[in-house]
Amino acid sequence: MSANEKVFSVLLAPRVSEKTARLQEVSNQYVFEVSSDATKADVKAAVEKLFDVKVESVNVVNVKGKNKSFRFRSGRRGDWRKAYVRLADGQSIDVSAKA
Repeated sequence: MSANEKVFSVLLAPRVSEKTARLQEVSNQYVFEVSSDATKADVKAAVEKLFDVKVESVNVVNVKGKNKSFRFRSGRRGDWRKAYVRLADGQSIDVSAKA
């Protein structure tokens, strides 16, 4: 697997919500959905390579899937992993950019 393929397999999607927008303004943190086997070092390298920014720190959280019911069946959403990435002062990422 090449370095570019590794970057795209680690970072799956940015998480955009009111909470993450507030984190961007207050503490220059960005939130990404990452692969379940990604380490902090993997996430840091991927963000720095993809967005050309300096990453200060990375915190990673495993999110448990919720139990939901549909009609008369109960099901479960999948577990996933998210990473909080803090950038150096003066740097930013445009997560709302259209591809």
